[in-house]
Amino acid sequence: MKIDVIGAGIVGLATAVTCAVRGANVRVFDPAPASGATHHAGGMLAPAAEVVYRQEPLFPLMLASAKLWPELLRDVATHTDLPTGHRSEGTLVVAADRADAQHLRELQEYQTAHGMTVERLTLRQARGLEPALSPALAGAVSLPGDHHVAPRVFATAARDAALNLGVEFVPRAVDSLHDPELACQDGGQVVIANGLGASALVPGLQLRPVYGDILRVRVPERQFPLCERVIRGFVEDRPVYVIPRADGTVAIGATSREDGRPTPRLGDVHDLLRDAIRLVPGLEDCDFLEATTGARPGTPDDLPYLGRMSPTAVLSTGYFRHGILLAALAARATADVLEGTTPATDLSACAPLRHNPNEGAS
Repeated sequence: MKIDVIGAGIVGLATAVTCAVRGANVRVFDPAPASGATHHAGGMLAPAAEVVYRQEPLFPLMLASAKLWPELLRDVATHTDLPTGHRSEGTLVVAADRADAQHLRELQEYQTAHGMTVERLTLRQARGLEPALSPALAGAVSLPGDHHVAPRVFATAARDAALNLGVEFVPRAVDSLHDPELACQDGGQVVIANGLGASALVPGLQLRPVYGDILRVRVPERQFPLCERVIRGFVEDRPVYVIPRADGTVAIGATSREDGRPTPRLGDVHDLLRDAIRLVPGLEDCDFLEATTGARPGTPDDLPYLGRMSPTAVLSTGYFRHGILLAALAARATADVLEGTTPATDLSACAPLRHNPNEGAS
């Protein structure tokens, strides 16, 4: 089967690898692979920590994709010698004050009610696991099943694995599904996985940019490793996370805003640094490297567009804040749909044209 994947972010790359492993003849179209939302992502494989109230239809997708990530990691690692950037030490979620601790208790009850594993810790136990935590915190839980991956590292490895599997990368954008070079013009299939860019290919598609700021700092050699686990927290009800990387850097994030500003706002950078330092005081001694902003594709109901939209096209976009986590599910489900197999995970809530039922593509 000939398959063209439009978009080489983490979803497109994972899809290309998965389809190539299954024996498909794959091409990927993208002028700048992994330069969009993937470049700015935190990399959470965190179905429990990423829970948001009243988004219950997302939870089974998140849990299913977390279970599929080990297979995706194996597929990539089997076909490249490059590191995947995956870490499995788990996640701690902490509370800065009493009100935050109450929020944490309520969130734990909600997570547990939806089948997620959450372990309450004393502050002493939490600091035993991560000594860099502030001694002034008011609560902590452990999410041992919530892992993370360094998106830039994984994308590099996935692209190398794809090349080794025979995937061809075409360094240009696709402006129309009627492009004469596309496989769908000659009996093949096309996968639209270019994030916000899908709006230009599918008339009427309702995608909006959700911006997120992320910071990167370097840990001084004398302090390395500052921490081993992801440390997420609530500081006066503001969420913040601290993500250790194997290269001695730490990512700090992340804001979520829909103000149309594609660059970091100084106030947001200040808030992230202040809140992260309150949780992990040693960050104050780190070297500041960069602040960047990524635009993630959101849909009206915050569920992805995933599934067949025409006899020759599959849509895979709209992953909002969960693009890294859901990449494994996106890849598996897309490969299944292309082969005419019903995906194991129910995707009825992700119907690709549910918000524009009179539109289509060929």
